[in-house]
Amino acid sequence: MDIANCLAVIERLCAREFPAADGRTDVGTGGPGYLIAELETSGDFHEDDGTEREETEAQYEADRDALAERLAERWGPADVFSLDSVFRRGLEGEEAAEPWGTLASHVPDVHLWRTDSGRWLALGVSQWDTELPFQLLAVVTETDPP
Repeated sequence: MDIANCLAVIERLCAREFPAADGRTDVGTGGPGYLIAELETSGDFHEDDGTEREETEAQYEADRDALAERLAERWGPADVFSLDSVFRRGLEGEEAAEPWGTLASHVPDVHLWRTDSGRWLALGVSQWDTELPFQLLAVVTETDPP
């Protein structure tokens, strides 16, 4: 992981206007009130016996933690926020505001800061399914966590 590049992407997200409609951006996705950057993406695990997946998951969590240490220098220690209850409420039909509703389906928890501009910044490790890639995500939103 290139921490300097990741920090630069996060800085751009914090300063950028939010898109008027949901869709792809130059670094990921976005929509009204949020931007999500794909900072790092692994390969898939279709041919894996589980070993590579476990090692990759540990590496992505370590990368998230290293990046969180750098962000803590600016905004203080992160709050670790579980998205499990958001996910469970979604299964029961309750919709959470974006980006939280979608994130809850593939990111178990996020490291969360309130930035100087009043926006929320979250870092999380995503994986949609056991055979699919891991992603290190940075999320900037004006929507309060649920």
